[in-house]
Amino acid sequence: MAIIKILHTLFGIFGNVTGLFLFLAPMITFKRVIMNKSTEQFSGIPYVMTLLNCLLSTWKKNMDPGFQEDGCTIVKRYGLPFVSPNNILVSIINGTGAGLEAFYVLTFLIFAPKREKAKISGILFVVLSIFSTVALVSMLALHANKRKIFCGFAAAIFSIIMYGSPLSIMRLVIKTKSVEYMPFFLSLFVFLCGTSWFVYGLLGKDPFIAVPNGVGGLLGTAQLILYAIYRDNKGKGKKGEEDKTSEMELGKPQENKDQLPNTLNGDAKA
Repeated sequence: MAIIKILHTLFGIFGNVTGLFLFLAPMITFKRVIMNKSTEQFSGIPYVMTLLNCLLSTWKKNMDPGFQEDGCTIVKRYGLPFVSPNNILVSIINGTGAGLEAFYVLTFLIFAPKREKAKISGILFVVLSIFSTVALVSMLALHANKRKIFCGFAAAIFSIIMYGSPLSIMRLVIKTKSVEYMPFFLSLFVFLCGTSWFVYGLLGKDPFIAVPNGVGGLLGTAQLILYAIYRDNKGKGKKGEEDKTSEMELGKPQENKDQLPNTLNGDAKA
């Protein structure tokens, strides 16, 4: 039992560290976005969904019921340092994650084309509406264990959606045979973070942590496999599209040139 407790704590610490690096990994991508003043073919959906996950995870910790004392359930607000100092790290990491993801989303909205901007703005509105609904329902309508189950299900469902949000980029990688728009470090830390929290959830017998992060670990593995397959083609997909466009543009004058003598001959015959 003592060994399991130690391992549980160690995987929790490792999960927090990898989680922090997961939030910091997109900095490289957004440095490129700001320099080029364009989001190119990067997807903004993962950042919006990660923002929701951070908000829900923080709320779940804050609203998690604690222990029985004199027949009453004491609600431990894990996100508040002055109530539970052992969970300061959870609060700091989720708060930092929410702040960073908000920055990424805002930057994406500034440099995205109009159609993509409208799409991400709509998703962001839905995300904030979902979080507001979960917060109000759990605070006003539910109590004790029901509140925990409700918040746990909400956090688990949207954690799975967060981990699944890069699927569109994975499809793009397969289509273009290029990892140009799938950053390696983001994929690596999705795998490490998901796997560490999956083990943490198993050791702590918490399905709300184990299940979504198990899915995250599998999707992170899939991303790394794709990266290993197409890593040598980085940038070639984009170059191929540009070459194809150039060929089409060069082909048009040639086509018109071929048609010119026919037109002249037709006029001459007339």
